[in-house]
Amino acid sequence: MFHRSGRARGMLASTVAALLLAGCATVAAEPSVPSEPQAQDALLRTAERTLVERCLHAQGLTPVTRPRTAAADSRLQAALFGAGPRELSVTLATGQTVTAHSDGCLATARSALYGEQVRWFRAQVTVDNLRTEAQARMKSDPAHRAALDRWTRCAAPPGRPRPERPDPAVAARCERESGLADVRARLEPAELAEVRALRRDQLTAYRQLRTRALQRAVELSARTTAQKGNHVS
Repeated sequence: MFHRSGRARGMLASTVAALLLAGCATVAAEPSVPSEPQAQDALLRTAERTLVERCLHAQGLTPVTRPRTAAADSRLQAALFGAGPRELSVTLATGQTVTAHSDGCLATARSALYGEQVRWFRAQVTVDNLRTEAQARMKSDPAHRAALDRWTRCAAPPGRPRPERPDPAVAARCERESGLADVRARLEPAELAEVRALRRDQLTAYRQLRTRALQRAVELSARTTAQKGNHVS
């Protein structure tokens, strides 16, 4: 049996503690979902781009180099966005119908991230158009109709050729003079709140699927970083 003096034991304990602290310092922190919405959006875009590039690479394609022929470009577009009839479709309350392919690398990437392709497509399209729906609802308000009539007379006075699209400076001036900007500022928050209440189910689905996608994006980012590190070493 070996015996050590108190001083030697103290030196040994200090050495072990230092080694343990050094080891802890080299352990990388577990990746986590960022709290800022902009950082979350960037994370999802990066994950989607990574999955799309992998999908295209598996087919011998790349989105970086533009094809030199029309046939090659057509092949890239089909691989990226899908081909044939569009299987995904959502008709909004405004009457507008949004469609998309369920195949192609973009759809494949989003399916891998969000898990439920049809549910995510419906939720995303609905949420992306909440403000458009709120603005459409405002048009039935008498105050909005009156202000819009004043704006029209200002931007296109009677007896003058009516431009297809008014000059932006003229349009902005007429919005102020007609009171249309003030009416919109007053009505839009209430209409948007109403629309959000009406589309509560889609908003809930959007948040749930986005939360899952963020976690998958973090895991994908960690794996991608680890793979790059292995290649470098």
